Amino acid sequence: MKYFLLKTEPSVYSYSDLERDKKAVWDGVTSPGGLFQIKTARKGDVAFIYHTGGEKQVVGICEITTDPYVDPKAGDPKIFIFDIKPKRRLSNPVTLEQIKNDKRTCDSRIVKEGRLSVQPVDEKVWNAILQMSGLEPNTAFSKNGK
Repeated sequence: MKYFLLKTEPSVYSYSDLERDKKAVWDGVTSPGGLFQIKTARKGDVAFIYHTGGEKQVVGICEITTDPYVDPKAGDPKIFIFDIKPKRRLSNPVTLEQIKNDKRTCDSRIVKEGRLSVQPVDEKVWNAILQMSGLEPNTAFSKNGK
């Protein structure tokens, strides 16, 4: 399983919207770096949902439910998308400021490549963010969610 971070402007599409819809197509990414990362994702991988704009915080976790596929609406065979579903909302969202100030995460891509809308997250950083949110490492995916 691989870990990712997906950035979204909450006024456009928020984690609450994903919870309401129960599934979504992750589209709208056109940057070469973001598209490259989308193409590396696989069904069963998981991602943090990060709200940009005034929030700047990790608010939830989703599961990628399909392998990447060409966006049929884009009219461009280079534009890939995948589908997601919500896994869990973080009880304690983790702010960008917390990530910048934590020695385990301050050098992560989340900080260094702030404009990249889809980015991989290594396991050490993933677990640190889980811990900052009040969860134990690698426990966010058990059947009962604890």
